[in-house]
Amino acid sequence: MKIIGRDAELKILKQILTSNIPEFLAIYGRRRVGKTFLIRSFFEVEKAIFFNATGSKDGTLSEQIRHFTQEIGRVFYHNVELKEEKNWDLTFEKLTAAFNTVPKNKKIVLFLDEFPWMATQNSRLLQTLEYYWNQHWSRDKRIKLIICGSSASWIIEKIVNNKGGLHNRLTRSIYLEPFNLRDSKRFLNFIGVKFNNDQILQIYMVTGGIPYYLSKIEKGLSATQNIENLAFQPKSFLAQEFDNLFSSLYEDYESYVDIIRLIATRRYGIGQEEILQKLGKNMQGKLGLKRLKDLQDSNFIISFMPQFHKRRGIYYKLIDEYTLFYLDWIEPINTTLLTKGHMKGYWEKQYNSAAWNSWSGYAFESVCYKHLPQISQALNMSPTSVPNTWRYTPKKGSAEQGAQIDLLFDRDDDCITMCEIKYTEKPYAIDKHEAASLNQKIAIFKEKTRTKKQIFLAIISANGIKKSIYSEEMIDGVAVLDDLFK
Repeated sequence: MKIIGRDAELKILKQILTSNIPEFLAIYGRRRVGKTFLIRSFFEVEKAIFFNATGSKDGTLSEQIRHFTQEIGRVFYHNVELKEEKNWDLTFEKLTAAFNTVPKNKKIVLFLDEFPWMATQNSRLLQTLEYYWNQHWSRDKRIKLIICGSSASWIIEKIVNNKGGLHNRLTRSIYLEPFNLRDSKRFLNFIGVKFNNDQILQIYMVTGGIPYYLSKIEKGLSATQNIENLAFQPKSFLAQEFDNLFSSLYEDYESYVDIIRLIATRRYGIGQEEILQKLGKNMQGKLGLKRLKDLQDSNFIISFMPQFHKRRGIYYKLIDEYTLFYLDWIEPINTTLLTKGHMKGYWEKQYNSAAWNSWSGYAFESVCYKHLPQISQALNMSPTSVPNTWRYTPKKGSAEQGAQIDLLFDRDDDCITMCEIKYTEKPYAIDKHEAASLNQKIAIFKEKTRTKKQIFLAIISANGIKKSIYSEEMIDGVAVLDDLFK
């Protein structure tokens, strides 16, 4: 399959392959995002020796070494069966010796995939890698070492931010993100699915642009029909993916899921202090903070400090579309789904229900947060404009009104552009009631922040905005769905 998008990543891989120095790359990103596909697709067609060993989840030390040794025999000795060693030190010695079989002018790519799975407890794999890179491999300009893993937090902690023998040894790193809307469209077109932008958005709000999920989309079916098949049929893929996803990324994955569930209950974010309090004594302090960082490293959640309220500390918000979709729609009926499925046409029947409108609004916000450069460009923001969010929650028992600003750009020209994000089937219409609500938000924002800056109001609407006397008077900028595909 052709590599879609990934232009910046391909540039890095080409630089690695053509350089005349040893290279050490870490590539990480969540499960199913296409890390292995990218590396294999690029290097397997190049004129280089490509050694690819993959860790086995829950595999024993002897199993990991056996698979590794088999790959040495296959790549360097024309499929000769080699004796496996008892530890990684002797195994890496065997690999290093195998380099002597390669001509001096030929590059050697060592791709160690799912490395966190390979590094079993007490295996000393990481320490052995440190020694062989520092003592042998970093002296051989042919060597291009690539460490890969779906556990982004493990790769960041153990490789990228290594405090031991691999400190500052990386020459490059790649964090592979899900496709944006534009590349999702390109990918779907490549596999023969010719959707318009609205259909692609519906798919994106369920899959989050994960290439493997997108590969499951069938041509000839609508977005609604595809979602029905993937999520609401017996043993359907998206119904079973949730536990597989988190269990493959984290030990004690149930504790991570508990945090995800808690954050998901607060559409506009929940404070770090409140999260730690509700997790219980076992998860408070450094352990709870590490769990939050791990989830953020894998792009399930984002942290932010609400503009003008930084003293209130860090807030977290769920931004992974698939996780949000699963918790809102699949989990409540999962037992039924996994045994006998649901009624035919279930997803179509939910369309435009109150629950569907609530979910789609939340999901569209997540999509917008992942397309801030496109929104910024559509609204003619300066590159130095700072995107953020803001909310005011009155104290309990207070008669005051609260307010939530979905997105704002704090500009360097003494202005603030406040953005209202709306996902509606038809162009967003501002009537008298809606106009009053928007004006009240602006008034509360000005009062509570005491800002002297000029306030502009913009609308980010999937299907545009309906012209009216209120829209003409109040709205200073509009970003539509097509802008997010640019």
